[in-house]
Amino acid sequence: MFGLMQKHALLISDLIEFAQANHGDTEIVSRRVEKDIHRTTWSEVAKRSQKVAHALDAKNVARGERIATLAWNGYRHLELYFGVSGSGRILHTLNPRLHIDQMTWIINHAEDQVLCFDLSFAAIVAQLQSLCPTVRHWIALCDASTLAQHPELKHCESYEGWIEPHSTSYDWPELDENTASSLCYTSGTTGHPKGALYSHRSTVLHAFGIALPDVMNLSARDSVMPVVPMFHVNAWGIPYAAAMVGAKLVMPGPALDGESVYELIEQEKVTFAAGVPTVWQMLLNHMSPKGLRFAHLRRTVIGGSACPPSMISAFKNEYGVEVLHAWGMTELSPLGTLCSLKNKHLSWSQDEQMALLIKQGRSIFGVEMKIVGDHGESQPHDGKTYGDLYVKGPWVIDRYFKDTHSALKDGWFATGDVATIDPEGFMLITDRSKDVIKSGGEWISSIEIENIAVAHPSVAMAACIGMPHPKWDERPVVVVVKRAQADLSKEELLAFYKGKVASWQIPDDVIFVESIPLGATGKMLKTRIREMLADYRLPL
Repeated sequence: MFGLMQKHALLISDLIEFAQANHGDTEIVSRRVEKDIHRTTWSEVAKRSQKVAHALDAKNVARGERIATLAWNGYRHLELYFGVSGSGRILHTLNPRLHIDQMTWIINHAEDQVLCFDLSFAAIVAQLQSLCPTVRHWIALCDASTLAQHPELKHCESYEGWIEPHSTSYDWPELDENTASSLCYTSGTTGHPKGALYSHRSTVLHAFGIALPDVMNLSARDSVMPVVPMFHVNAWGIPYAAAMVGAKLVMPGPALDGESVYELIEQEKVTFAAGVPTVWQMLLNHMSPKGLRFAHLRRTVIGGSACPPSMISAFKNEYGVEVLHAWGMTELSPLGTLCSLKNKHLSWSQDEQMALLIKQGRSIFGVEMKIVGDHGESQPHDGKTYGDLYVKGPWVIDRYFKDTHSALKDGWFATGDVATIDPEGFMLITDRSKDVIKSGGEWISSIEIENIAVAHPSVAMAACIGMPHPKWDERPVVVVVKRAQADLSKEELLAFYKGKVASWQIPDDVIFVESIPLGATGKMLKTRIREMLADYRLPL
């Protein structure tokens, strides 16, 4: 027997229609590439997204074809989020921080038909135009007069000119909710990037999940700033969740330095922000010497890579901002867990709470997790036993774009992370499986070694890798970038580890460098670090 409820597909077009109908006057604020502040509303975004849908029809772009974006966080990009997917096409967000060869491969693999780009990336587009034969239309996200200032761009038209002739009324198609909606490619993998193809259903369910009180706790009372780029796994789903709850959106555009981010947070009374640790470190470095404070910011989600305990403490104790440590992957749409305390934890001491807050947190309803041993056997959730992390759920990938075989093992997706899970469901990533250091038959967490290093007041950034050792197989070394004008010796930093980890886990050496290479999403590139240290030998 089936239930007697209405059958209604979960569609992205429903999100923007809801925002228009119920939160139409709520602001969308963008710092533009044009360097000014632009203000619009959910109602205007909805109308212009319908113009986008008409404009795609006029270009004879078929349903299911891919529309690429090469753009910062802003209102035009937001209009494409809804206009492209809502009309049955597939939004494909491109990461401009990738090498031109990788970007070319991705565009050609996706067979993008249209590419919409911010003028910040005009030089990249000028290179791509002769390399990407499937792209039939190049749309600059500006008006015609601004585009005219870039004669190097051939065969392009302006976004404003493209959508202007079209109606603000569009009959969104009644799609099957399993219809593909957007496409994101992984970064940091070996070989070519792989595409994760999301559906309308998975995207809407993910938006429901991240808006929950124990997750991001988003509401119409919030002013939300996704500092995480819209080209980084759809800004972690925040644009969709913001439409779902009717929150104000504040879009920082290309200005992600500490001063610009702080200025916009204060000016627009941002209550919730989300980004990777490297961005927040720039923000804290700007605020601390000037004695600045937040007037309205109350919560920040930090993900993309492990958040150092020192950063959690700084936000909480110095600025009164709750840090929500999160974990996810492109293959998870992306959010899998978020660390929020339970009621019984509120009476715990700060040290006891910190022991939980440094973890990546509890799974969101819809995401199941388990850890397995070397031979595929399930490991206990005791908070101590390590294992390879596996996940499954309605917004977890089944297979990669254009692959004919499933990416799953017995229905589970192998994340490539090594983790522990405690009896209450709090998960801690101890390492990527390729980065864990095996010394004398025991595991050393490179993340833990890095977190201790950056807790030292003279350390700006640290990366830990394992180096070959004739007796112990591998031993950890820590690669360190010192803060400006800091005076720090190898001996001082190694002494800082005493009492914080077992003596055999203390690094064998400290290597000071000017900078640590970062990937397209702000993560440290340990493959590059290993290349840098190809001729290095451990002190024996």
